[in-house]
Amino acid sequence: MARIVVIGAGMGAMAAAARLAVAGHRVTVYERAETYGGAVGRFERDGFAFDTGPGLLHLPAVYRDLFVKTGKEPLERCVELTQVDPASRHVFADGTAVSLPNASRAGVVSALDAALGAGAGTRWGEFLNRARDAWDRSRRPLLEEPLPGDVTRFARDPYPALKTGLLRRSATTLAEVGRRELRDPRLAALLESHALAYGFDPATAPAAAAVLPYMEQTFGSWYVSGGVRALADAVYERCLERKVEFVLGTEVTGVVAEDGRVTGVELAGREVVEADHVVAGAPLPALYRDQVLEWDSQEEWPRHQRGVRTGRVTVCLALRGAREADAVHRTVVHSAGREDELDALARGRLCDRPTVVVLRPGDERLRPDADHESVTVTATVPAGGAWASENLWGVAQTAAVEAFADRMVEAAAAAVPGLRERLLWRVVRTPADTFRDTGVFQVPGPALAGARGSLLPAANAAPLGGLYFAGGWAHPGGGLAHAGMSGALVAGLIVEGADFRGSQ
Repeated sequence: MARIVVIGAGMGAMAAAARLAVAGHRVTVYERAETYGGAVGRFERDGFAFDTGPGLLHLPAVYRDLFVKTGKEPLERCVELTQVDPASRHVFADGTAVSLPNASRAGVVSALDAALGAGAGTRWGEFLNRARDAWDRSRRPLLEEPLPGDVTRFARDPYPALKTGLLRRSATTLAEVGRRELRDPRLAALLESHALAYGFDPATAPAAAAVLPYMEQTFGSWYVSGGVRALADAVYERCLERKVEFVLGTEVTGVVAEDGRVTGVELAGREVVEADHVVAGAPLPALYRDQVLEWDSQEEWPRHQRGVRTGRVTVCLALRGAREADAVHRTVVHSAGREDELDALARGRLCDRPTVVVLRPGDERLRPDADHESVTVTATVPAGGAWASENLWGVAQTAAVEAFADRMVEAAAAAVPGLRERLLWRVVRTPADTFRDTGVFQVPGPALAGARGSLLPAANAAPLGGLYFAGGWAHPGGGLAHAGMSGALVAGLIVEGADFRGSQ
């Protein structure tokens, strides 16, 4: 039985902890915050409750596998999952709107043809066929296997882009795919919204980001009753059942090593806790900032840290009045100033007209009574450098941030009838809040092939023997499902050793 210390109580870290405990190891989790869940948080006030992280679950099979492998009770006995249908409603800049059914290729094609004109659905369907090819080529090595030492195989983009134009050149970015292959600004906006949701700039994201809409439209979107925070509660309870020990409100300030191998961790009070293995579930930049691995400059960080520059602003809205019976759970209101929005992301400023995602769960657990409603509105924004974003998110910028939140709420009115008149109060959460919760301003995105390998996360096994990484900043990257996969990979590497070849 090995002594294992887990740093942080995020979803990937807890997934690893539960699996390792089932394998017979003694696992202790140290979390600097007073609660668990990491980015999967909750804000509550006056009987209203809001998810402050992900609002929907994709690829629920990841957590079904976790619960099957760690106990007799399956996931559906611990949380209630329901498919969101329609999966999303899109309101485009020209006022056109379309509702897309959940996990139905034929239904999506039909809906797009009806809303955007004959042929629109066919072009989207043909695009998804190419996206499926990219998914099939990259799924196992990017999601289910440990990242190899030599990652050159991932430098090439797996998306089979159509060759168009006089020079017969393939698209290299997602934005180019939208322009060349979809040939409708609304379809292009639909495509780009998936990249924005994961924090990628469509103008620079590789064509391989096509797997993001494919994944969602193939495997569906699921809601966790009580909010996604209820899933964090269930994973935490499963850890406790497997005798994982949690020490909350205790920060790990360093990793102790001897002869090239980890021997324990140092806590904020200088106490040293011995360990045979350490799993770092905290965001990697926070560890590098504290020089756990003694890397002193940005150029020495793993490649994945250099391009991460986006975060999220979330506005929690408490509304009077009942949610209408036919309200859509998720609405994407697309920016009327696409070029300005992408330029703002690239230049580190706040745009005039953001694309917003409006979530209206209609869950009685999230409101004081049937005559009120909880709504969240989210936008992807620049988050600045790895360690600090004071210029954009500091106290001096409060007025600019509130004005940006005003513009977000104005856009959200296209998804919520009578929004302005119904508003009781709002709370604005920015990358500064993300920093307080997780130690970084950014929200990590999932691993993507292409882009010369620049969007690959850190490998789960660190250069220091006995040190492993789990969670959004580690392979296979950010997102609720990807974090769960990282926990499975770390557990496999510790339990089975170097011979581990991936999840089955």
